[in-house]
Amino acid sequence: MKNVVQQNERSKKQSLSILTLLISVLTINLFLCTNYKQAEEPEISIEKDSTVVHYPFGIDTSLFRVAEYTIKSGDNIGGIFNRLGFAASRVDSICKAASGVLDPTKLRAGMHYMTFSNQESPEKIAYIAFAKSQTDYAVIDLGRDSIVAYEYNKPVTYKRHYAEGTLNTSLWNVLKASGANPLLALKISDVFAWQIDFFDIKNGDSFEVIYDVAYIDDTTALHVASIEGAIFKHQGKEYTAIPFTQDSIFEYFDAEGNSLRKAFLKAPLDFFRITSRFTNSRFHPVLKRYRAHHGVDYAAPVGMPVKSIGAGTVIAKGYESGGGNYIKVKHNSIYTTSYMHLSKFAKDIQIGSHVQQGQEIGYVGSTGLSTGPHLDFRVYKNGQPIDPLTMEAPPSLPVKPELTDSFLVIKQQVFAEIETFRKYYLGGRSRYGEKPADSS
Repeated sequence: MKNVVQQNERSKKQSLSILTLLISVLTINLFLCTNYKQAEEPEISIEKDSTVVHYPFGIDTSLFRVAEYTIKSGDNIGGIFNRLGFAASRVDSICKAASGVLDPTKLRAGMHYMTFSNQESPEKIAYIAFAKSQTDYAVIDLGRDSIVAYEYNKPVTYKRHYAEGTLNTSLWNVLKASGANPLLALKISDVFAWQIDFFDIKNGDSFEVIYDVAYIDDTTALHVASIEGAIFKHQGKEYTAIPFTQDSIFEYFDAEGNSLRKAFLKAPLDFFRITSRFTNSRFHPVLKRYRAHHGVDYAAPVGMPVKSIGAGTVIAKGYESGGGNYIKVKHNSIYTTSYMHLSKFAKDIQIGSHVQQGQEIGYVGSTGLSTGPHLDFRVYKNGQPIDPLTMEAPPSLPVKPELTDSFLVIKQQVFAEIETFRKYYLGGRSRYGEKPADSS
């Protein structure tokens, strides 16, 4: 559902892009400087209106005394309510009323809860709000004839940010030093995974990226939500990432409208039958015990060709007691695949060999811990196993001719926004505080 909502939001953005481009440069500058502040600026003193009423959790806080508490190790829901002054019978009623929105077994030390008490009689608690996450709360309303409990979700807002840098160390370290969230490095490496080997970054490589950050309360950053445009210069070549949605599929494209991602084959075999799926608990037919099986087993005849699902480099080839004859292929800095129980390897396949998508690399067998001929196929993303049957493998199709004009609008908008940020920040924060010689 979240992906559908994000795609709808992006489609709306694209439909409004042409109007956006008609806005004057002055308006864009004012908008970015006001709403997307990241560099240091003079502090502005704003006199607050004491009459403003705030309604967190749908509660008029001006009517109550608010107290915040932290759950400690060993606390349980009954003990928390007892400390707040509720009698045992009342505690039982509260727990029953809140059971639909608050699971006591999921409360952990360090989590927070708040009470909203009567101004004149602080012992009279009208509401209790338990934080289940940074955005989700369980609220218990005690101010009615009967106890009412409901879920409250803090609204999430998105703000545009910008970061740039020249690399003389890892992308992670440069982003951290610039003041940006270093987790942005994972987002950038995922976008350019097929173009750039991020384990082979060179001194002098550089990047510029605009991205959205999710906030709650308009001030607390949750996470990097999305990359909204990027330029990465690697070994003298410039790579661009333009976000665009076609046929309800969100993707990144280069400046010419070609997809940045290369599609994987759906399976490493032409004909097969799935006999075991990705799971954290499978009964092993040889070991006779349950253990994780982080791959997919394809039953197939001995000797059937096994194909690499994508272009890459062979990084491992050999024999192990469990997997038998196996091959590992590194496709980029993000994805690696493994092919096990092979009867033999394809000719000329060695460690360091570059293979093409669909190229034969071995043949189905039953070596290692195996009860019959099959291929144990595994996929790793950033070193962690993922389900091959559900992993994202978007088609590497270029922008359709009928959508070229819409794509050009988005591309121009991205480049214009990067240029605006570039002029505004002058590289100050992202280059360890160095100011360009021309600071006009």
